[in-house]
Amino acid sequence: MISKEHNTIPPVNGLVLAGGKSVRMGKAKDLFHWHGKEQRYFAADLVAPFCEEVFISCRQDQLENFDPGYKALTDTFLNMGPFGGILSALRSRRDTAWLVVACDLPLLDPKSLEFLLRSRDPEKAATTYESPFDGLPEPLITIWEPKSYPLLLHFLGMGITCPRKVLINSDTLILKPENPDALMNVNTPEDAEKAKQIMKK
Repeated sequence: MISKEHNTIPPVNGLVLAGGKSVRMGKAKDLFHWHGKEQRYFAADLVAPFCEEVFISCRQDQLENFDPGYKALTDTFLNMGPFGGILSALRSRRDTAWLVVACDLPLLDPKSLEFLLRSRDPEKAATTYESPFDGLPEPLITIWEPKSYPLLLHFLGMGITCPRKVLINSDTLILKPENPDALMNVNTPEDAEKAKQIMKK
């Protein structure tokens, strides 16, 4: 018999964060072709098997050259970076959890996503990975539960728009990654070179 509680586990949507200005990289990270297509679309395809629906979080001006085969979600909370994208998604579907991934994770693999979803605790505010680079929670590959929405608003009210600070100060399940390389953010040309070397292995 399926318990009533089991029925109330929120479904999961996917959100690819692609609205950044890529200042340190010098060119748009969401348009990089790491795997034969723009990274924002590659990331959307990567999370799609694990989610009900997938959206690409972007700025209004990015819609000009947007592939109509994908769904865009523009920010309703403006100029807050990833924080605004996550908040906008949670606000758009209040009863849905969101698997949020940044578009600058070219080494992210299906196994890492599968492990995250398998380990998910919907009773927590979020389920995330511990960053192998600094030991802190990694907000840009995280399942944000519906209950994280009021928490994010609470932090916003205190002037805090750092998703990582929300994870650190909330009831968060933090997992150790099985494949640490999968969590590597590519923010600079040096990072991009390093990622290329790892891909060649």
